[in-house]
Amino acid sequence: MTTPVHLSSQLAVNVLDAHSLLSAFGVLGVGVVLFAETGLLIGFFLPGDSLLFTAGLLCTGTADRGLKLSLTPLLVAAAVGALAGSQCGYVLGRKAGGALLARSRSARLHEGARRAEELLERYGYAKAIVLARFVPVVRTVLNPMAGALRVPVRTFTIWQVTGGLAWSLGLTLAGYALGSSVPNVDRYLLPMVAVIVALSLIPLASEVYRSRRGAKAKEARG
Repeated sequence: MTTPVHLSSQLAVNVLDAHSLLSAFGVLGVGVVLFAETGLLIGFFLPGDSLLFTAGLLCTGTADRGLKLSLTPLLVAAAVGALAGSQCGYVLGRKAGGALLARSRSARLHEGARRAEELLERYGYAKAIVLARFVPVVRTVLNPMAGALRVPVRTFTIWQVTGGLAWSLGLTLAGYALGSSVPNVDRYLLPMVAVIVALSLIPLASEVYRSRRGAKAKEARG
């Protein structure tokens, strides 16, 4: 039975803080948060990258003696949440078109939608779907955008699974590996999370750079 103290601690959880989410909901919370972030437009603000990395770190038991997660259930929850959420977002976009996005007044969400559409147009379905997994907000809106733009179901599913597993399992295992090899790693948790978020932007930055170089080369030849 849930005690009043436990219930109040859950209600007081900070949804923007990975450690707070994990303390309140554990492994199950990882799956729910990833589903919401990748499948529901209202979840665009959730901390998917830092949540995965921190959760992997806490599986080692070295970062916080009061909280230790199990790696195998965590990997399963992360993968299921990421893949199911993405597919759900695609289905919603396919059925509702742009209506859901049009109702939102969030400038950040609309900017993410613009970037998601640019990714799909510039890099093609496969590369865009995989790259979007590593870019906050874009990974939320690309799935319904893909549905609204009628990306073939088979194409979307293959590449969202590829990108989803690389993102969810990769970040979780990176946190686990670091926590297993670095003593007192919790002292450096905030800087490491910042680095992980920055690294998640590298694939997109690399593609943008290559695309601009290609465009300049075409202009020079023309």
